[in-house]
Amino acid sequence: MSLLKAAAQKYIQQLSERFDLSTLTEQQQGTLFDVFALSDFIANSLIKQPDLISLLFEGDLLTSTDRKKQLIDELHTVLTTTETEPQLHQALRLFRRKHMVVIAWRELLNLSSLQESFEHISLLADQLILQGLDWLYELQCKEQGTPFGESGKQQTMFIFAMGKLGGKELNFSSDIDLIFSYPERGVTQGGRRVIENSAFFTKLGQRLIAALHQITVDGFVYRVDMRLRPFGESGPLVTAFSSIEDYYQTQGREWERYAMVKARVLGQEGEDKEELKNMLKPFVFRRYIDFSAIDSLRKMKAMISAEVRRKGLKDNIKLGMGGIREIEFVAQAFQLIHGGRNVELQCKGLQETLQVIADINVLPQERVDCLLSSYYFLRVVENVLQQIGDQQTQTLPDNELDKSRLIKVIKFEDWESFYARLNQIMANVHNEFNWVIGETEEQQTEAEETFIEMWELQLSSEEITPLLAESINSDDVNSDQINTFAKMIVSLKADLIRRPIGPRGQETIDKLLPRLISLICDYPQPEKLFERIHHLLLNIVSRTAYLELLNENEGALKQLLTLCSESPRVSAQLARHPILLDELLDPQKLYNPTELTRYRSELQLFMLRIPEDDMEQQMEALRQFKQMQFLHIATADIAKGIKLPQVSDHLTCLSEAILDYVVQIAWAQITHKFGLPSNVVGTDRKGFAVIGYGKMGGLELGYNSDLDVVFLHENNISGTTNGDRSIDNQLFYFRLAQRIIHLFSTRTNSGILYEIDMRLRPSGDSGPLVASLAGFERYLKENAWTWEHQALVRTRSVFIDSSMDQEFAQIRLQVLSQKRDIDKLRSDVSEMRLKMRNHLNRATTGEFDLKQSVGGMVDIEFIAQYLVLANAYKFPELLTKWSDNLRIFTACKEAGLLTQQQTIELIDAYCHLRDAGHRLALGKVTRITTEEQFVEERKVVTNVWEQLFNA
Repeated sequence: MSLLKAAAQKYIQQLSERFDLSTLTEQQQGTLFDVFALSDFIANSLIKQPDLISLLFEGDLLTSTDRKKQLIDELHTVLTTTETEPQLHQALRLFRRKHMVVIAWRELLNLSSLQESFEHISLLADQLILQGLDWLYELQCKEQGTPFGESGKQQTMFIFAMGKLGGKELNFSSDIDLIFSYPERGVTQGGRRVIENSAFFTKLGQRLIAALHQITVDGFVYRVDMRLRPFGESGPLVTAFSSIEDYYQTQGREWERYAMVKARVLGQEGEDKEELKNMLKPFVFRRYIDFSAIDSLRKMKAMISAEVRRKGLKDNIKLGMGGIREIEFVAQAFQLIHGGRNVELQCKGLQETLQVIADINVLPQERVDCLLSSYYFLRVVENVLQQIGDQQTQTLPDNELDKSRLIKVIKFEDWESFYARLNQIMANVHNEFNWVIGETEEQQTEAEETFIEMWELQLSSEEITPLLAESINSDDVNSDQINTFAKMIVSLKADLIRRPIGPRGQETIDKLLPRLISLICDYPQPEKLFERIHHLLLNIVSRTAYLELLNENEGALKQLLTLCSESPRVSAQLARHPILLDELLDPQKLYNPTELTRYRSELQLFMLRIPEDDMEQQMEALRQFKQMQFLHIATADIAKGIKLPQVSDHLTCLSEAILDYVVQIAWAQITHKFGLPSNVVGTDRKGFAVIGYGKMGGLELGYNSDLDVVFLHENNISGTTNGDRSIDNQLFYFRLAQRIIHLFSTRTNSGILYEIDMRLRPSGDSGPLVASLAGFERYLKENAWTWEHQALVRTRSVFIDSSMDQEFAQIRLQVLSQKRDIDKLRSDVSEMRLKMRNHLNRATTGEFDLKQSVGGMVDIEFIAQYLVLANAYKFPELLTKWSDNLRIFTACKEAGLLTQQQTIELIDAYCHLRDAGHRLALGKVTRITTEEQFVEERKVVTNVWEQLFNA
């Protein structure tokens, strides 16, 4: 325990410089020493506010039998003398710190029960929210008038307290999930001008969030999360009763039912509050016994398990197997199933709910007792972990000091005995969870004895070969392939021996591998498939959760083998990013990529639970979302579920959704740092645009495509930003572009997001990172080369302010529809094509480069670009409308520039070549084929080329 003494002595020394310790009795000094050894939070708080020490030793907050009433009255008195918003922010933060110190003090010294801590932590949060809201409401009514509804009644705001706050079981250092609502639409009265209730309450909600969430010199009150509200971050901050009811009746999803089980309404007592409390009961609690809830909760648990795997969480007492979340699922499963008929189950607190479940004989009392005692133990551990540093953590410490603190408070002799007890408790919880929630996946059948022997016995590859030969039925697999397969099995065994695999992992591998080898024997080229699986297994072997996922889900295992057999690219992707294995659990979703119009909303939903201020997690999650969606697109492509143009459409829409999200978070970061640029202050505009070039501009992204983009800002941006660290608007947009590129290009565990290519901007690498629209236009009209006008053919705005959209379209139209010297144009295009081929063609004698060889994809792209530049002055609206090659060729046919046969043949040739490119990309093969392939397609392309350029 010398670590505890050293920690305490350090803090006592710091305190002694600000407080006369001799004023304390010897016993009081000893108590102070004990607590300083246990909690950095308490020590730092008392060093900052030594006056709290007298409160702890002489005040009646520790002994009063009516601490709750005293807390409420004290906060009311404090806020009565508070005059300004900055004073409010300070008062709330100091009040919260004071009372959290008292709560932690009592719990760490074992002076209070867990239930007492729950009650006081939750009451403190309730009062800080409610009294802070009342203070701000009164202020805002003075400033803007009082809101009245259409019925003539004065309106106030109501708040759904979600999660543990709703259940009055808030943990020590928790964020709070809130949803804001108000009864009726209407307008304010008595102010200088009339304001819609929606605007009034939105402003009020923003002020309340700032009062609680904003970090000041005094810290913050609570991290506030509003993303559970209807439509998430894209929805209004505050919703009228009628809208909130309509949303949950028509669009509420199963996870929202689950969230609403604990929702508790905070606000002024009366009819409105009762109406809101009763409004959503039909959505949450079905009138019939709802066994569908079990499946929904099982899926939610699978999502949480996926999150644990994704974040690499270890020793997490909340989200881990057998953690707090599984106990919550058990309670809420019965609430969702039976709550419609058994109103006593419509309670909020978990402990109360579990006891009701036993009382109505839905679950045996002994099972409930097991869950209750486990919950108590885990929540005590959680509180102590958070009271050490006032940090929101549920992960066991990895340093000796915090381990010593934890076991001292919960009275264990050593870490090993505590850890053994914890693991036993979590194993008990997981058993109870499985008993209630169960597993639906088809359990794997026992592998044949041959494959068990093949894996478990120390056989050589020569001994394994005849066993494999008997098991492989296909005549297409020769003896050399079987020999290779056998050697790889021996090689995998040797590789695994050198890996640190625990007993649980080894047991799982010994179950999984015989079954795996048995299934691989049924595939063509089993040796190549096993090689791909070999790489995947080596990447996940130390992460037992992934091994168990494959071992316990026959469907997922078969999906894995099918995909790896069909595509080395998908195989490599799964090996690099094992988190994608979770996607194999739902074949229906796996082979059906997201609808084109839903990528943005799916991304918003996926990012919902990522903390906004954790940029590392944000960037990692964006990359994971991209990898997951890539997998869905590739699997649908492999299964021929979508055709070539649809593959590119999906890849392009995905990139646009990610680009939009990245721009939004980059904007939020830069404006937080520097304020808004003066050209957009007070508006919802950004004065910024991202122009897609190349394959992104032409809606033709492939699996390996980077993003060719150009950044533009509006013309009149003179001035500075309005933040504390004000900068020139020009520099603001430069920093914004830098931030966007950083968010895309930074390498995380899941790689980079996309390669960003900025070389097509005005003046290339020597040009400004962000150009004005006027500068962009001037460059294109006065300084651009012909090839830059060719590139402009394949452009479109992929992110743009509405105020800039029309101007950009006009610039593009004017530049493309200039009348040109045809001979010079023909010469420039031909020379550029020859130059590209000489530098970029990868084909050697007897080979064909799909992109760069004569008759390849680039020839087709150049034909489309030449036809537009040569003829757009005659058909401006027709030839400049589209940026993709297929519709450009169709427009050329309508203009009489191509015959119908030429159009069909060019489109077919381009699709065949692009499709081959996709196939090769999925197979991780270069774009080179033999000269004997695509003969007809190349002939079509060279004939049109000759007609246009050598006539």
